[in-house]
Amino acid sequence: MRMAELVMALVLAVFSLYLMWKSAELPIGWIPNEGPGGGAFPFWLASGMLLCCVAIVVRWITRSSPQSRSREPFMDRQTLRLFAIVAGSLTAMIGLVHIIGIYGAVPLYLIFYLRFFGRHGWLTTGVLALTTPVATFLFFEIALNITLPKGLTEPLFYPLYDILL
Repeated sequence: MRMAELVMALVLAVFSLYLMWKSAELPIGWIPNEGPGGGAFPFWLASGMLLCCVAIVVRWITRSSPQSRSREPFMDRQTLRLFAIVAGSLTAMIGLVHIIGIYGAVPLYLIFYLRFFGRHGWLTTGVLALTTPVATFLFFEIALNITLPKGLTEPLFYPLYDILL
């Protein structure tokens, strides 16, 4: 566990530096009469992530967290099995996005994850599996005017576009 904490902090720190470098290609400060520059949000978010990584490394060096003192393995057999199920189901969802679109893949993933993996009730599962794609559609397609992949289900959205746009 101790080594996993250090490795992940260092990997995330490198990733933070990369995100800061890439987002600095756009303005990261405040632009008068316009607001924050295009790179401001990702730059400052990555900066915060880098500070958290530094704090994790400091806690690792001083052994001030339970993880930094732990001698337990990072993943036992049960944890590895759970990780494989979650990673496999996420991979399947991402693959389904290209076939049935985001609005078909997300509800299927939520049904699997909440009902069968998380053992939540059908009411909670159904409400989340139905409202999440609707809220996502309204937010991205209508409010932000960002088209998400629909795959084979795209013709089903034409009447919605006629009504809402």
